[in-house]
Amino acid sequence: MAAPVAPLVRSSKTESYVDNKRKDDIRQANIVAARAVADAVRTSLGPKGMDKMISTASGEVIITNDGATILNKMEVLQPAAKMLVELSKSQDIVAGDGTTTVVVIAGALLKQCLSLLSHGIHPTIISDSLHKASIKAVDVLTAMAVPVELSDRESLIKSASTSLNSKVVSQYSTLLAPLAVDAVLSVVDPAKPDLVDLRDVKIVKKLGGTVDDTELVKGLVFDKKVSHTAGGPTRVENAKIAVIQFQISPPKTDIEQSIVVSDYTQMDRILKEERNYILGMIKKIKATGCNVLLIQKSILRDAVTDLSLHYLAKAKILVIKDVERDEIEFITKTLNCLPIANIEHFRAEKLGFADCVEEVSLGDGKIVKITGIKDMGRTTTVLVRGSNMLVLDEAERSLHDALCVVRCLVNKRFLIAGGGAPEIELSRQLGAWAKVLQGMESYCVRSFAEALEVIPYTLAENAGLNPISIVTELRNRHAQGEINAGINVRKGQITNILEENVVQPLLVSTSAITLATECVRMILKIDDIVTVR
Repeated sequence: MAAPVAPLVRSSKTESYVDNKRKDDIRQANIVAARAVADAVRTSLGPKGMDKMISTASGEVIITNDGATILNKMEVLQPAAKMLVELSKSQDIVAGDGTTTVVVIAGALLKQCLSLLSHGIHPTIISDSLHKASIKAVDVLTAMAVPVELSDRESLIKSASTSLNSKVVSQYSTLLAPLAVDAVLSVVDPAKPDLVDLRDVKIVKKLGGTVDDTELVKGLVFDKKVSHTAGGPTRVENAKIAVIQFQISPPKTDIEQSIVVSDYTQMDRILKEERNYILGMIKKIKATGCNVLLIQKSILRDAVTDLSLHYLAKAKILVIKDVERDEIEFITKTLNCLPIANIEHFRAEKLGFADCVEEVSLGDGKIVKITGIKDMGRTTTVLVRGSNMLVLDEAERSLHDALCVVRCLVNKRFLIAGGGAPEIELSRQLGAWAKVLQGMESYCVRSFAEALEVIPYTLAENAGLNPISIVTELRNRHAQGEINAGINVRKGQITNILEENVVQPLLVSTSAITLATECVRMILKIDDIVTVR
């Protein structure tokens, strides 16, 4: 870094700025720390990006190249570097994809800011011009975008597979992309088309098989087996399903209690009472015609006892116990039924109906499938398979990204080219715009434009191409007016990326640029760190 030279002639107070040393040092330390984080994930950008192996303190291993996951698991101590972790989290929430991109852009912007600061430009001026440049950048991107219709399934699949191509499970993108598109389209509510709640897509992971066996299930899947204790049925046609939140077991007091029984007649009476109590409950259940019970997990006491299971099996009722509490909402929404909290409220209108409930053996375990649900809510289940837990977890994360991409397209129906094309185009247009501006602003906007070239540069670098010649060639193509020219990593040359079907939603790019600029502006404005004991 060049030592700040005090200007000889102080022509105007604002243009040049000499700060005291400490504040510069703090700012520099912040920028350096944040750039170190950005460089850590830079290599995992793009389809040829490397993967990271994360080993946690508890000894579990995660293999991923999803930027948000990598940064989430990193132990970052420096406060400014933590902001980059938060940045990738917020990009994950807004767009779901582009979590690596956003951090890399922020890192490149910080690098440019360092050189601007060392030239003695005031941080506030840099910050304001960055803000202006990012607004202009969003306009440029919007002008480049191609509108897309939801009925156009091909385009949706293209953008989902672009997102999947940079993941570990990229070889399965032909299978997972259509799956993600169908999953999102089946939960979109026609009344409110721009709201997609990804909680309505439940992802169930099951070990065994390969990722090829992943499937979309119209209905419900439980990663549990039916309770077999008393030889109850494992397959029920024309099922009437009840979701219950009470216990089918003899009542207990809520406090620790001990009953002293002095002779056998009393013991028999207790057992008889228990039996009659349970039988009474089961008769009420049977009277409504219910033949499948989903029982919520209970903390205080056993949800079902062996005795009650025996009677339920006699009544030919299929029982799935230990349903997690947070799954209840999803289940009732799917089955279109109401949870029943008390035996007195057990009525036929609260039941859900399905064609078939059966237990299927998969891999080394069993799952329960509920299919053919009548008046099914707008939900869907994806059953993900994989040969080991690492692949399974990564497949789930990649699928989540693909679902987010489709969700972005549903919210904002515009597509934009991938492969570094939009960034180079932005860089070109902002560079041209910088020539029109005057004073310090034009400097700052020009460095913003240069910073955006980091994306195509990194893409080329990760693919093992010569980054400098590729980026120069790209600039040349864009200067000749080929807006959609981008790096085709597979062929290792520059082609029209839209024709190669490498597309991403507009929302991913715009939110990446606005969030990165916001983050960089915050880091710039910090001039001291105060630790409070």
